[in-house]
Order: sequence, then C-alpha cells, then structure tokens
Amino acid sequence: MASLPEPAALLPVEPSGVEMVAKFFRALSDPARLRLLEFLLSDEHTVTECVAHIGLTQGRVSTHLGCLSDCGYVQARRQGRFAYYQVSDPRVAELVLLARSLAADNATALAACMRISDTA
Repeated sequence: MASLPEPAALLPVEPSGVEMVAKFFRALSDPARLRLLEFLLSDEHTVTECVAHIGLTQGRVSTHLGCLSDCGYVQARRQGRFAYYQVSDPRVAELVLLARSLAADNATALAACMRISDTA
C-alpha cells in the first residue's frame, strides 16, 4: 500500500509564529475593516472618503485604518494635511476573495455556529 505524502506545514513551528498568524486573521475579523480593505483595493482614499463610503464616524474609521496600517494591510501617503490610504499588498484581494468563497460554501454551518458571535 502506497503511503500518503507528508502534509505541508501550514503554520510556523514556534508558538509565537502561530500567535502571529492568528493575529493576522483577527485584524480581518471586523466587517468594517473588510469593507475598508475592499474600498481601498482599487484606489487610494482619504479618511473622509472612507467615512462617506462605510458610514461610520471619523473616529471609528481612523481606528480601523490604524489597525489595518499597524498590521501591514494598508499604507498611508501624506500630502499636506491629508493622508491617503491604499492596500499595501494586492494579495489581500486574493485572500478576501478566497475567504468569501469558503464562507459561501459553508454558509449554513457559519450561520448555525454559536461559538463565534456576529458582532465585534
């Protein structure tokens, strides 16, 4: 009987590396941050434009943009008194599209999941 190939290691060996991957996903776990990423994929935008797009207060949008920036998902370009944000790596789009596809394929199970709340 032929043996199965060794599975590829998906996670770092060190516990701190696994924590970093988990933190990577937590940064994407907020619906507002996902909507901001989608908005910032095609072009750079100011905080004011982001506020108008997602309908949250300027303070909340700035907090979310700060989180996305601190985690390396977006970068800011300063021009005068304005900051223009854009996604820093195009692979973010691939990741979100893959997550969307997986979520759609598992919609029934996700809707029934009681261990993870729908609200942040």
